Amino acid sequence: MSSSPVPGTAREDAAAGLTELLLANGGGGFHDGALATVVVANANGGGNGAKEKGAAAAAVKAKDGYWVDVDREPAAADLESGGGDRPLLFSNKKVKAALLYPYRVLILVRLVAVILFIAWRIRHNKSDVMWFWVTSVVGDAWFAQSWLLYQLPKLRPIKRVPDLAALRQHYDDDLPDGGGSLLPGIDVFVTTADPVSEPVLYTMNCVLSILATDYPVDRHTCYLTDDSGSLVLYEALVETASFAALWVPFCRKHSVEPRAPESYFQQEGMIYNGRSPGEFMSEYRHVQREYEELKGRLEMLPSTIKERSDVYNSMEASKDGGAAEHATWMANGTQWPGTWIEPAENHRKGDHAGIVKIVQNHPNCKPQAEGLQASNAANPLNLNGVDARIPMVIYVSREKTPGHEHNKKAGNLNAQLRVSALLSNAPFTINFDCDHYINNSKALRAAMCFMLDAREGDNTGFVQFPQRFENVDPTDRYGNHNRVFFDGAMYALNGLQGPTYIGTGCMFRRLALYGVDPPRWRPADDIAVDSGRYGNSVLFLNSVLAALKQERRITPPEMDEPFLAELAMVVSSSYDHGTEWGSSVGYIYNIATEDIVTGYRIHGQGWVSMYSTMDMEREAFHGTAPINLTERLYQIVRWSGGSMEVFFSPYNPLFSGRRLRPLQRVAYLNFTIYPVTSIFILLYAFCPVMWLIPSEILIQRPFTRYVAYLVAVVALVHAIGGLEIRWAGITWTDWWRNEQFFMIASLSAYPTAVLHMVVKPVTGKGIHFRVTSKQQTAAAAAEDGDDDKYADMYEMRWVPMLIPAAVVLFSNIMAIGVAMGKAVLYGGVWSAAQKRHAALGILFNVWIMALIYPFGLAIMGRWSKKPAILFILLPVVFVVIAVVYIGLHSFLVKFLPFMVI
Repeated sequence: MSSSPVPGTAREDAAAGLTELLLANGGGGFHDGALATVVVANANGGGNGAKEKGAAAAAVKAKDGYWVDVDREPAAADLESGGGDRPLLFSNKKVKAALLYPYRVLILVRLVAVILFIAWRIRHNKSDVMWFWVTSVVGDAWFAQSWLLYQLPKLRPIKRVPDLAALRQHYDDDLPDGGGSLLPGIDVFVTTADPVSEPVLYTMNCVLSILATDYPVDRHTCYLTDDSGSLVLYEALVETASFAALWVPFCRKHSVEPRAPESYFQQEGMIYNGRSPGEFMSEYRHVQREYEELKGRLEMLPSTIKERSDVYNSMEASKDGGAAEHATWMANGTQWPGTWIEPAENHRKGDHAGIVKIVQNHPNCKPQAEGLQASNAANPLNLNGVDARIPMVIYVSREKTPGHEHNKKAGNLNAQLRVSALLSNAPFTINFDCDHYINNSKALRAAMCFMLDAREGDNTGFVQFPQRFENVDPTDRYGNHNRVFFDGAMYALNGLQGPTYIGTGCMFRRLALYGVDPPRWRPADDIAVDSGRYGNSVLFLNSVLAALKQERRITPPEMDEPFLAELAMVVSSSYDHGTEWGSSVGYIYNIATEDIVTGYRIHGQGWVSMYSTMDMEREAFHGTAPINLTERLYQIVRWSGGSMEVFFSPYNPLFSGRRLRPLQRVAYLNFTIYPVTSIFILLYAFCPVMWLIPSEILIQRPFTRYVAYLVAVVALVHAIGGLEIRWAGITWTDWWRNEQFFMIASLSAYPTAVLHMVVKPVTGKGIHFRVTSKQQTAAAAAEDGDDDKYADMYEMRWVPMLIPAAVVLFSNIMAIGVAMGKAVLYGGVWSAAQKRHAALGILFNVWIMALIYPFGLAIMGRWSKKPAILFILLPVVFVVIAVVYIGLHSFLVKFLPFMVI
């Protein structure tokens, strides 16, 4: 392959409106130094670029074949808050009747079947072990109600698609005075807890994607909120802001997607949609080199800071006669007020001052015109006609003091909410975990389509986007994509009061976070603002009143001494005390899943939410998946345990949320109790050990009819799933991975969460917040000498939580082997009924093995790179166990007959 066009084809390509460029690695862009093809389509959309767009459009159209548009006319009730003069900015789609009605009928049929099944079991109370029969009947009843709570909210799924063209027409292009954009301001929060567990490179890529997003530069502000108070993160942000001066205009000029450079430079092929294809190659290589240099500086920051601090400490020691403390020093020669490399009093995690630093000032209101010259030796980028400004960038680390509860991520976000109110006070906020980034530069505009729409815009409290993950193995072994939830359950909630908040990638209306009622429930625009509710900061109280006006332009404040004192106050560790922060204001405290309960509180006040999908576009945001099965299960423990905490809190869906709609209440109730199902699943999973008992034991008699009922009930679940995956646009593989991981979690994470809730009244401790370790990037894996970017996935750290799953796996393996041995020994004397029972029992064993198959692969470690080994190994193990059983049986019959099994 050559780096120049093939001779004799250039004129033909140019005539077709197409130029093909081949990009070499140039020092770290593409894997293994491979060449990447960049297809450059001209403005008329010709060539391969148009073809690929057309192919993508066809794929989306096929996926949407089961959806039809809903009428876009606003109803009278929708206009109550003055929205009638505003445009309609999103479209609604519903599932076609030809699919939806059979789906509902199947749900009804299964409900009837389950009721008949449980009634039959109660009438035929015959079992070899009555206590187990009673427990299993209770379990079946629990399964039934849990399934019903899960299924009822899915009766009316709705898909909402933003109309970006209409938004641009009404808020950017069609302005009477020809002025700037009319879009409202957005405060963007990036949260990080630890620069070690959450790599700095991920965090900085998230920041860069925010700074380069397609939104008016003077209308959004980026806040990095660092809960560790680390100088590494602050100086990394300074370096990143400096690189952003190059990266942001490059993205704008060449219409780059995605705008996180780590992901962008790892692409092996891309379609160029910018305006300057002739300049793209040289500028691409220059920016890529600058980014590699940035990565080098970020990697060296810890050692750079330590060396600098050692020098300053030596200088101080020489002044003080060797008694100087081991401080951490900033580049400007002052001591860092946050955590130090060598912890000291007032300078360690959990004990440090509050910090607010403006890294990049607010841009002026007009596009920057000065200094935008043609390329030269110092700056190879030609920025003529390109807006080179970047948004305001702010570093925040709240104060932490011993003896004060810091309330983890919720406390961090609330401090950020108050700081942003004083500095920019945008009417909308959006938060990202530091391992996520904006994958579609128009995502913020998409969220605004829902917030500004004429129908429900003013009553929309938040807009949630799907979570999509990178670095997931092609088979999605541990169900990281979770498309059954993100593309199934969330569409269903869209047809009710809206999706729940899931922790990241969610845009909020600031007033909704402040605990203010929506317009339809608020008689006037007056808000009771008092210090008992919001705290003692006068500037913050004034900002709450200003937020009601939802002013759309961000005006930077004067940074005088009184203002700085107010900033220090709102990030102090004691500011929340004696206020309603964490209960009815802001993000909710004392519950591990602050996201679920915060969304619940907002819905309970009468706000609605929207679930945004970007049809015909790139997915809005991308994140990084947990590193392996152990980390994934720790994540599930936190989610499920936190959900159960909601049930035992003042936010119990049965009793609170006065304006919650009925089916929305049902959905939240299901969120809070679903882990309990695992107790009964665990009980059933241990049934195969009955093969190890000498006599035949049946849970229910007549056994054959019992199994027939079970098969019918399970088959109906999969029939419903078959229809669901059609309107959700997912695959059978997605569905099966969801079933498998639910089973694995039910044997490990969910029982652990239930146990936490049982012992919490005794210990007083809830679910422990643990930062989830994420996968390293492909480039980092290559540097570590491992060519497999999924190498970390194969490692599994054994923890007590995995014991039940391991016991179930090995007991099933033993049971199948023993069953095979018994079939050899007793097959000739078994009755037809016994043979039938044995066959059904083995079928159940195999079913459980199929469900926990990914757990078996995890145990194999790096051997699981070749999953076929397991299909060879297991039959061999079964045969070995059967042979051992036969030999042992012969020995016992001859010498110890009373021990025969």
